[in-house]
Amino acid sequence: MIVSTGTPEPREASAGTVQDIINQLFEFVGDFIANPLVQLALQIAAIYWVGLWIASAFWVFRDLQRRTENPVLPYLAAATIIVFTPVLFLLAVLLYRIVRPAETLGEVYERNLAEEALLAEVEVIKHCPTCNRRVNNDWLICPTCRTRLHRVCANCGKLVDLDWSLCAWCGRDFERREPAGGTLEPIPGARDRAAPAAEPVAGRSGRVERPRSSSTRSAGSGGASYAAETRRPATSSEPLADL
Repeated sequence: MIVSTGTPEPREASAGTVQDIINQLFEFVGDFIANPLVQLALQIAAIYWVGLWIASAFWVFRDLQRRTENPVLPYLAAATIIVFTPVLFLLAVLLYRIVRPAETLGEVYERNLAEEALLAEVEVIKHCPTCNRRVNNDWLICPTCRTRLHRVCANCGKLVDLDWSLCAWCGRDFERREPAGGTLEPIPGARDRAAPAAEPVAGRSGRVERPRSSSTRSAGSGGASYAAETRRPATSSEPLADL
């Protein structure tokens, strides 16, 4: 009968040693987690993680409000962050950062203002309506195609646009037409054909008397008759005034 020496095999000894190490490691971790300070730190970390989850939903809501005029989309984005739970909400935030609009409403407004200002500057630069070449505001005619660009006001001598109905500087009305002759000139020979003037007549006293007009004669005859009537004596045939 063969009697064994009783020495353990090497594989069994190594397996027992690894198992002991794992058990000791789990015991250490369990003791570490069971520590009150570690429990407090884990609770604080959990509260912070939940707060970060809710804050991410609120941030998505406010950020999308600044990027879109649709009042419903911010609520949908915040609800998506909430639905992904505190475990997967970081994936939802990353997805939102990819699909959100690139510009905010303020940035879009500033860009539109810049574009309008640029267009206004381009419109201020005057171009010829015929050849579309750049011209100066003080030019009267385009030197390239000889198109008339302005006209000169005959009253003040300043340049005005062709479509203006009156001058902006002096107020001259271009639609009013003045008489072509300006002032009337006397017809030549009109004085020669006029009636000859009466010649002066010499009176008895030797003085030259000028003829009086008909109105003066009538006035003189009327005054003489009135004076004769006033100098005529009253006759007996005229009735006397009652006493």
